[in-house]
This record gives sequence, C-alpha cells and structure tokens, in this order.
Amino acid sequence: MSYVFGIDGGGTKTICLLMDENQVVLGRGEAGPSNYQTLGIESAKQSIQLAIEQAVISANINPDSRLNIEAISLGLAGVGRPKDQEIVQFLVQNLQLTPNLPVTRSFGPKNIIISSDSAIALVGGTGHPVGLAVISGTGSIVFGQNRLGKTKRVGGWGYILGDEGSAYNIAIQGLQAALRFYDGRQIYTTLAENFQIHLGLKNLEDLVEVVYRRGWGVKEIAALAPIVDRAATEGDRIAEGIMDSAVAELVLATKTAISGLFNQTEEFEIVLIGGVWGGVGNCQSRFETAISAIAPNAQVIAPRHEPAFGAGLLALNALNN
Repeated sequence: MSYVFGIDGGGTKTICLLMDENQVVLGRGEAGPSNYQTLGIESAKQSIQLAIEQAVISANINPDSRLNIEAISLGLAGVGRPKDQEIVQFLVQNLQLTPNLPVTRSFGPKNIIISSDSAIALVGGTGHPVGLAVISGTGSIVFGQNRLGKTKRVGGWGYILGDEGSAYNIAIQGLQAALRFYDGRQIYTTLAENFQIHLGLKNLEDLVEVVYRRGWGVKEIAALAPIVDRAATEGDRIAEGIMDSAVAELVLATKTAISGLFNQTEEFEIVLIGGVWGGVGNCQSRFETAISAIAPNAQVIAPRHEPAFGAGLLALNALNN
C-alpha cells in the first residue's frame, strides 16, 4: 500500500491529509499559516510540520506498522516562479518530523509536487485536473486546465490590482457607496444604515476610526460583503448594482478562461468555490444562466472535496506516473 500527504498551505491555516493509494483519507491535521513569502521559511516549515504530525496522530496508526510516505503534494499561493519552487522543495526536504511518529519517508524531489492553491482547489473540487475553478472568496481568481494539460489563469491579482467579484471588492464598493450617500453625492441606499448598525457606529464618520485607526485589513473588510448581498435581495438599487457587477466580472473571467482552454461543444465541469457563492442572493443561478449561453455543455458544480484532497490526488498521480 502506498501513502501520501496532501497539503493546502494558506495565509490563515495549513491543512494536511494522509491518504492511501485508494484515495481513502486516514488522517487530517491542521496548523497555522504557511505562506513563506509573508511568514518566512522557518515559520512556514513549522506550520507544515505540525499539520503533518497532527494528520498522522489523528490516523491512529498501529505503532508496530509504520507507514511509508512515498509522495507529498503542496498547494501554495504565489509559487509560480522557479525560485519559489526551489525554496519550497528545500523546505520540504528539510522537514524534521517527531522521531516517534509511526511513519517513514521515502520520497525524492520527483515526488515532491508543488502547485498553486488554485490548482489543488480545481483538482479537489472536481476530483480530477480537467475543468475550471471559479474562486470568489476574500479574493477572486479563475483557474483551469484542459485535457491536453494546458492551464490558464484569469485574475488573482490581489485586492489592489484586481480581485473583481470577490467579497473584498463587493464590501469596499458597498462602503464607498454608503459614504457617497452620506455626503449627498449619491441616491439613497440602505447600506449606510446597515453598516452603521452592524458595526455599532454612532454615525458613518466613525468608519474612519474602524477602518484606518483599528488597522482593518482585507479579511475584515471582506467579511462585510454579506451586508451588501442581503441589501441587494431586499431591493436596494445600489447594492443590486454592486452584486450585478460582481457576477458580470466573474462571468467575464470565466468566459476568458473557457476561450483559452475549451471549445463551445466540449464537456467539462466548473466548480464554484468561496463564500460569495453561498450568499443569500442568486449569484450562482445568474452565473449559471450566463455560462450556459457561452458553454452549453459545461456543468456547474459545488466542490466535491477540499483543496487538500486535491493535493493528495496530485501526489497519488505522481506515484502512478
């Protein structure tokens, strides 16, 4: 029996799955963030080590039967450059696991698979590497691969340069619209009152203290997107416009990816990932309607598995090839 580790290393947490050759998950571990570009190599390595150890511990392996791990796959943000790949390879090869863990390692450089976080999201979401992942969470990106192995990425440029259709983009437009109404530069919107109540503000001017002086970041602002989504479902014209624009941007990004990878009659799956798709509005149904006109044989689905499972599948694929 062959065994692998599949790892999803992000900016907030690291997930590791211990899987066997039959795609059965034996153990799952979770640790802190492992984005080495923001944390440094040593901190990233510690999170990955801890996630691996937690996965092994949760598997309750018989101490007398040590499992041999033959491959490891990691999905990480920002690993597109060869230099990044080298750094992560070095990091993995220098992992120092607790000696009394009932596992051994026998993987060389060829069985250390390093992918983008979008790639493992696609493989985990669909269960295979062919199709599109349309990710709209805190940020947004569309990533796809066709049957010839060609890949295409659209978006993913971060909250300053892009991330159209993301929770952050929706929330920041909502906040700006509320302040424009407060100034008298825009027609009435319930967003002003909704934000004020949600944040417990005396008036909207207190947003300056909340956002700037408290040092709110992307995640804190993105968490306000459901307020815009809810206002849109209640008929607020400004909120409706923001949500319409978000869906249109995600449709455009998906259409661009489709044109670079698939023909109009080809069958493939589009997996929708991220909190925006789970809102109270009808973003998903409007997205599906628009995509059906572009790619009538494409099937829009919810994720079948988590990204770490996709990483595990890539590790197993490396063993088989």
